[in-house]
Amino acid sequence: MTAALLMALHLIFIAYIFVLKYQEESLATAFLNGALIIILFTVGWSISSSIVKIFFDSEGISLELNADTISLILLSIAEFFFYRFYYGQKTTEAGTEM
Repeated sequence: MTAALLMALHLIFIAYIFVLKYQEESLATAFLNGALIIILFTVGWSISSSIVKIFFDSEGISLELNADTISLILLSIAEFFFYRFYYGQKTTEAGTEM
């Protein structure tokens, strides 16, 4: 259930960024941002799976928190900080939002 929730949140985030970039810039930029999110998700999940499998076996901690779910949680935390930095508010030199 946790993995399904995190997958749904990723899909909602992709749709949000796609619509936001389409409205602010262009359709090509929206597709590029969507592709960036998908690539970072797939590569990040494989890297976090490799890291988690060093510390846990495939069964994980419990039935709900198996190794794949733990790696997806770890990926989501890392992505949160990265996307917060990458899609953060742009400011001018005076400190006001653009």
